[in-house]
Amino acid sequence: MLLKRLLPLSLVAVLATSACTFQLGEPLNVQPTSETSVRPDAPQNGDGPAVEQPGVPTGNSSFSDAEVTQEINDAVTVIDTYWKTHWNEFFTGTYTPPTVRGSYSGDDPNRFTCSGELAAAMNAYYCINEDYVAWDFNLMRDGYAEGDAWIYLVVAHEWAHAIQNRLNDSLVSVAGELQADCLAGAVLYGSTQDGTLQWEPGDTAEISAGLTTLGDESPWADPSSHGDSIERVSAFGKGRIGGVVGCLNAS
Repeated sequence: MLLKRLLPLSLVAVLATSACTFQLGEPLNVQPTSETSVRPDAPQNGDGPAVEQPGVPTGNSSFSDAEVTQEINDAVTVIDTYWKTHWNEFFTGTYTPPTVRGSYSGDDPNRFTCSGELAAAMNAYYCINEDYVAWDFNLMRDGYAEGDAWIYLVVAHEWAHAIQNRLNDSLVSVAGELQADCLAGAVLYGSTQDGTLQWEPGDTAEISAGLTTLGDESPWADPSSHGDSIERVSAFGKGRIGGVVGCLNAS
């Protein structure tokens, strides 16, 4: 189980809402907001723990929707805090977080839209045109039943797409989905070094199982655009070992 025994209160991000769509499975359409470049003195190595305790996935057999919501909020705080803290170590320019629209129901006819299209059921996505991240609550709840690491993986992956959209396109890989997995690995393991995230035995297995499921077949991700299970696990591990710079096209 991923534990977030976080930050002094002053570091807890209060994320605004406003908002719309890049959905997983579509080609990445990078629209850099600035000529962001990699700092020449950017750290070159990841900060993941030296010793892994893979364990086994730790499912959650009994939980409330409020617990899932809290886990999502904690994941958003951890991931935004990492980028806010470390952006200037890696890149020129100024970091701005995407808007967090958060959870929707895939059955709600009035759910979020992106570029006029309704958010897909059992999906999570970053909307390029409106610069927001969102996810079907049912997707998060079903994943949480298998272990809370799932929620961190989903949020970190979608946030990574927002980061890609803030970079010069020369830094963004054509394999944008695998690069997002890589950046997710860099951020989640980097957060352990910061002390904002604590890994427990079973978390690594949960991440691996989640990426394997996504790489094989999942409503959230199309393997034809996201890579197969081996590619996804490998990309996540690349981020863990190489850190943010190790995930960049120009690295």
